[in-house]
Amino acid sequence: MPLKITVRSAQPVKESGDVIVVAVNTLSGGSKKKKDRSPLDGFDRALGGALVKRFRKDDFKGKKDQSVGISTLGKVKADRLIVCGLGDAAALRGPDVRVFGAKAARAANTEKAKRLVVGIPASAEPFMRELVEGLELGAYRFTKYVTGDRRPKAELASVTICVADKPDATVKARVDAGQAMAAGVNLARDLSNEPPNVLYPEALGEAARAVAKEHGLKCVVLDFKKIQEKGMKLIQAVGQGSERKPCLIHMSWTPPKPKKKLIFVGKGITFDSGGLSIKPAAGMGDMKHDMSGAANVVGLMAAIGALKPDVEVHGIVAAAENMPDGGAYRPGDVWGSLDGRSVEIINTDAEGRLVLADALAYARELGPDLLVDNATLTGACMVGLGTTCSGWYANNEETAEMFAAAAKATGENMWRLPLLEELKDQLKSDCADIKHTGDRYGGSITAALFLREFIGSVGAWVHCDIAGPSTSDRARGWDGKGATGHGVLTFYELVDGASRA
Repeated sequence: MPLKITVRSAQPVKESGDVIVVAVNTLSGGSKKKKDRSPLDGFDRALGGALVKRFRKDDFKGKKDQSVGISTLGKVKADRLIVCGLGDAAALRGPDVRVFGAKAARAANTEKAKRLVVGIPASAEPFMRELVEGLELGAYRFTKYVTGDRRPKAELASVTICVADKPDATVKARVDAGQAMAAGVNLARDLSNEPPNVLYPEALGEAARAVAKEHGLKCVVLDFKKIQEKGMKLIQAVGQGSERKPCLIHMSWTPPKPKKKLIFVGKGITFDSGGLSIKPAAGMGDMKHDMSGAANVVGLMAAIGALKPDVEVHGIVAAAENMPDGGAYRPGDVWGSLDGRSVEIINTDAEGRLVLADALAYARELGPDLLVDNATLTGACMVGLGTTCSGWYANNEETAEMFAAAAKATGENMWRLPLLEELKDQLKSDCADIKHTGDRYGGSITAALFLREFIGSVGAWVHCDIAGPSTSDRARGWDGKGATGHGVLTFYELVDGASRA
């Protein structure tokens, strides 16, 4: 459930809650000017000087990422006060405020709080949307299957945000937008956290249909028979070894006079055993998350449906289980594709690029102004960048600049990688038009080069090899730096940018 968020002109010291979390740029005292007052005003007096003593003891100066906590002993209307530093007011950005919001919500959950009071300085007030995003993302927990004593004893339900000025319609709009965006990210996390016996290709299609119905989107799900009829032979190859057959999901939002058309494609491998090139047991436990790219697309489309930008947006998901049985595709097979070219199969555990290839060939026929695919595609990218940073590629510099600006605006940790043309020779096949994997080294790059073969004449394309956090990271929640739901905020920023253009 979303948090009940209230914004009011008030001093945090006078508010009632289980925990109060205050952000500061400096430790200056109060001011007669309403705009210049500090959200800390009144606390040290109420606590008998204990707060200033604690600041001195911990050398707290309000620097970025500094924090202190103190028990109030009943001297204010909350059991605990936590103060977080935001650093220099002039350097403050939206992502910094989002991280603060996430930390505040996670602190409240740690304290088993149901009611949270948040105080922010004037410098943070323009970033109300990011603050709300952080609060919703930080409060996230996946407890659907936890019962009895293991269930959380309390969950954060309401937040009061204290600001200097009386909130107006602009503030409300920012709160609503923040909650809509966070709901999209949290939906992506919910889908990724579902166990694979619950979320399989058909179930993912039903989840997409439910989102479309709720938000007024169109949704078409092509079943296995339709996939075969259309000639999506690579999706067929990956998915035919499972009892849970593959599907292709196509969600869309079309406003009356769209400015541009953006398409987002996600890899939806709801469970990846590796197929006949089976994974070792230690590497298989997190493979329910191999549909995180697809989850991002469904979550993004939920946000699109809620915010309704004047841009046409399509979300396309290739969903399949990669399982080994007598009908599974094999190393050495040669399969056709929707694109028309033949593909030699080298390793059945490199299945993601195969389903994406058909999905990209399907998407390009819609004539996008921008085509973005995202997938937990290669271990090579995680080896290079870790689990909290996604790698990405672009087919030209103008597109790269646009994507880099979107990632910077949201603060999501993404790093551009090169499309090294000399590695393309690794994809040459002796018996087909192309091999689907290259050598051991440069694995993320050769995967991107393979996908590029299927975008046709699309002028602006980005491939995101998204980071894949562990199960514990996903269940624990979002601290502002983790990779859970990674990309949704940046993808919406691309949509928003197209809307503003």
